[in-house]
Amino acid sequence: MRSHLAGLVLAFAGGEALAVNPAPPPPLAGHQMTDGPEHIFTAGSEAGFEHWLDGFRARARAHGISAAVIRAAFAHVAYDPAVIEKDRNQGEFVKPIWEYLDRAVSDERVANGRAALKRHARLLERIEATYGVDKEVVVAVWGLESSYGENRGNLPLVQSLATLAYDGRRGAFFEQQLIAALKIIQAGNVRPEDMTGSWAGAMGHTQFIPTSYLAFAVDFTGDGRRDIWSDDPADALASTASYLARSGWKVGRRWGVEVQLPANFDLGLAGHGHHKSAADWAALGVRGMDGRPVAEPGPASILLPAGARGAAFMIFPNFRAIEKYNAADAYVIAVGHLSDRLKGGGPIVAGWPRDDRALYLAERRELQERLTAAGFDTGGADGRIGPRTIAAIRAFQRSIGERPDGYASLDILKRLRG
Repeated sequence: MRSHLAGLVLAFAGGEALAVNPAPPPPLAGHQMTDGPEHIFTAGSEAGFEHWLDGFRARARAHGISAAVIRAAFAHVAYDPAVIEKDRNQGEFVKPIWEYLDRAVSDERVANGRAALKRHARLLERIEATYGVDKEVVVAVWGLESSYGENRGNLPLVQSLATLAYDGRRGAFFEQQLIAALKIIQAGNVRPEDMTGSWAGAMGHTQFIPTSYLAFAVDFTGDGRRDIWSDDPADALASTASYLARSGWKVGRRWGVEVQLPANFDLGLAGHGHHKSAADWAALGVRGMDGRPVAEPGPASILLPAGARGAAFMIFPNFRAIEKYNAADAYVIAVGHLSDRLKGGGPIVAGWPRDDRALYLAERRELQERLTAAGFDTGGADGRIGPRTIAAIRAFQRSIGERPDGYASLDILKRLRG
């Protein structure tokens, strides 16, 4: 399971709009994502929504949802066009990583996180001991997802999910989430009127979507309910630790570390697909910001989230554990860096190319089209900067004598335009 989110470019109730290089939403909890069902009514019509609901009720019953739960859950549900508007407006502009990190790991968020660590010290120590996940990482996720519980989302979840499932753009995915939400209600974990969250179906202190809740949420308080919505964050924080532990987190190990690259470093070695030991990277001249070789067990990769002009990171297996919570590199770096700051670490040392800007969706598609036309196949022009597009950018950069960092910059697009 690669991500608990409904999509990678989401604005959560209290979190940040996710940043660079969004990927398509992956399958969740072992389910395959397919295109949404076709509707015989125009999406957005009240009549069409009511007709869809009639069909969905039958499908919910087939999944074991009782008639009583269906009646209670849909008693006040109506089509919500505001949810569709928010869904349609995703991805046009992608925030560059430095702007994202400025907010995600602001001084205020660090201070509030340290206060939360003190306020919930005994609870967090119990969670760390139970699940083997560093308490600072759990708190960092909490901080990014809901500003430490201040912004958990207040939209009626069943209504939002039903609207998105009916809409059809990702209908099968959201219907899957809606069925899971009804199972949560049927199990007695929350009343329909108390099941609130973001417009895209993320809920609670750490913004679980329903399928992730079913897979990972725990009753840490022992009251018989897995309550991630209430003011008491115990179940939500323990559920997050449970998720990370089952995703491979190793307590006491680092997620990653900022590094310095030698002037002659082969940028083609950067990226998730290249793994070496920390010692092997050191042999190539990679050093920590203190000038010494990095020491950490296991395979490591070099990540350049803003290309050669930005900070460089050596990432370790714990990076992958956070990545399963949310697959966006910017999110993982933010969680990891915030957790380091909560432990007393300092800010990122290297600068960012702040004179640059991220590409708009139309520009990302144009970049892919021009790369492919120039003989550097990107595998399509969907506006998502994935591995094939990065490889194509690197090949183009080599062809014009530039360092191949694979970064989708405005400068690269201008060069392709001639």
